[in-house]
Amino acid sequence: MKTTSSDSDPHVELQHLFVDLLRDILWAEKQLVKALPKMAKVARDAKLSKAFTSHLGETENQVKRLGEIFAGLGLSPRSKKCPAMEGLLKEADELAEEYHDSSALDAALIAAAQKVEHYEIATYGTLRTFAECLGHTDAAKLLSATLLEESKADETLTDIAMSQVNAEASV
Repeated sequence: MKTTSSDSDPHVELQHLFVDLLRDILWAEKQLVKALPKMAKVARDAKLSKAFTSHLGETENQVKRLGEIFAGLGLSPRSKKCPAMEGLLKEADELAEEYHDSSALDAALIAAAQKVEHYEIATYGTLRTFAECLGHTDAAKLLSATLLEESKADETLTDIAMSQVNAEASV
């Protein structure tokens, strides 16, 4: 619902954008719920597989949190296809296929997963800021919790890469 009128209310337009981005990230998170078990299954490194499985539980909770945000706004939790996440997950599948017999498989999985995490961090940071601007205090708190989880997931992936996976891939 885009408007171009110079008379339009910026608060209303930001609210529309906020809801649009919430629907986008809801779709993305639902796709991750499907993708993370696959990534955990193909990962060779036990810590990496465990990290994907652990983040699956967080992602399921993030979907629930998004549902709470929609409910708090008086809206149904309707998702909207996210082309960015679709592309990131397609790339992850392609890397997993290309490197399935390689010592660099886990490094490829981490690279793909970190791209996803960075997209999510950017999205949740933006959504939290919008929620704060719009006075959606409860939504901002829920979004902050998710943002923290995404940042920790990214740190975990970096730790796994730096402690063993990258070295193993370079042999």
